[in-house]
Amino acid sequence: MTREPPSPRSGVRPSGGLGPLGRRLFAAFAVVALASVALLTVAALVGTDRGLSSARQADRQRTASRVAAAAADAYRTAGGWPTADLSAARSLAVGAGAVLTVRNADDVVVFGDSGSTSGSGDEHGMPGSGPGHHGQGMGSGPGASTPVVVDGSSVGSVNLVFSARAGSAGLSVAWGWVAAAAVGAVALALAVSWFVTRRLTAPVVRVASTARALAAGDRTARADIEAPGELGDLARAFDAMADDLSHLEQARHRLAADVAHELRTPLASLQAGLEELRDGYTEASVVRLASLHDQALRLGRIIDDLGELAEAESARLSLHLAEVDLTALTGAAVAEREAELRTAGLTVRTVPGPAPLPVRADADRLHQALGNLLSNTARHCRPGDTVTVTTSATPSEALVEVADTGPGIPADELPHVFDRLWRGARARAGGGSGIGLAVVKELITAHGGTVTAASGPGGGTRMTLRLPRAATRRSRLVPDLDAKA
Repeated sequence: MTREPPSPRSGVRPSGGLGPLGRRLFAAFAVVALASVALLTVAALVGTDRGLSSARQADRQRTASRVAAAAADAYRTAGGWPTADLSAARSLAVGAGAVLTVRNADDVVVFGDSGSTSGSGDEHGMPGSGPGHHGQGMGSGPGASTPVVVDGSSVGSVNLVFSARAGSAGLSVAWGWVAAAAVGAVALALAVSWFVTRRLTAPVVRVASTARALAAGDRTARADIEAPGELGDLARAFDAMADDLSHLEQARHRLAADVAHELRTPLASLQAGLEELRDGYTEASVVRLASLHDQALRLGRIIDDLGELAEAESARLSLHLAEVDLTALTGAAVAEREAELRTAGLTVRTVPGPAPLPVRADADRLHQALGNLLSNTARHCRPGDTVTVTTSATPSEALVEVADTGPGIPADELPHVFDRLWRGARARAGGGSGIGLAVVKELITAHGGTVTAASGPGGGTRMTLRLPRAATRRSRLVPDLDAKA
């Protein structure tokens, strides 16, 4: 049986395991760490071995020099090798753990650690194996030799042969420390790799878990992660998307409820009137039929407005952008709606701004937005009121302001005038559907602009459209809808 993933907001966290991605990352980090530690360990061991060997050889050479100096003193005192007392030289050699061999200028062994003066050395200057050469370990380890110099002349040489085990204790200690450091470095590298892998994959695992919870229908699921860098950006972007999705779903539910509510009233009135006519409770008078006709027209108007709203919401995907002269476009929109405004008993004034006033826009959609604003004004103003349409510009924006001297909008309703299906007091009195201004907002937002509403305490309403300005290129400007066509 498949279990639903837990919601991160329910307090249940995702599994502490790394997951496939985490395991691969940890394996990669571990391989790199182990390879690095192995390389450094080998380098340290080789370097330590060579360093200790070099230091030991230098020490042996210094010992050989001291032994040669003692042998030279003995030679100088005795006047030659046959009667020379080499006990001091031998003591220095024994103290250094070496076997001493002394040769004369003819490369003949005159002393072989036991005092024998017979036999000869091998071709490398090492003691031979003949009589008188019974020092232990001779020929079994590294050696050092140096000439014996008396009064500036070489009278022979001394050769020291050290045991192969000499100095091995220091190397063993060094290797032990290097091995211990390598083990510690491997453990630390693996621990750091595990920590870094968890830090990298935990946000991804959490986002994936949240995504599964959202897909399963939990719209409250959020990642709620504070992570550094791009992973934090990913988590925050995902949560923002989840918020937008939740708001969109709520808006759809509200839209469905509002549409059902808006359609229910005219449909119920129309159905009741038709049933009365069918059952003979009332006569089919002109007044009664006109009332039913008005209900049908209202129903059609609501359906048309909903269609406009759906088109406006998808306008960002269907805009055909070009450089448009906003001043000319505003004049064309006012001219088209002027008859409607004057029929409502309104006085229309236009205050044109700089021409051309270029904006990058879809002329048809922008004309539709301006037309909706003017129709909204005509619907809610009183006969005798004045409507003033002003076009102006700032260094970065182009503005269109539609101001009227009508009854105004209550302060508590101003924040909602551009909400879909919002019907304030004057909208309900005027029979509006609460969609026209929502269409305006969607269209202007699709163009990268903003629309705001303001109303003073003494009445009057001011709607302001703001659009980004475009660089002026007169040959490409679209002055109005007729020119575009």
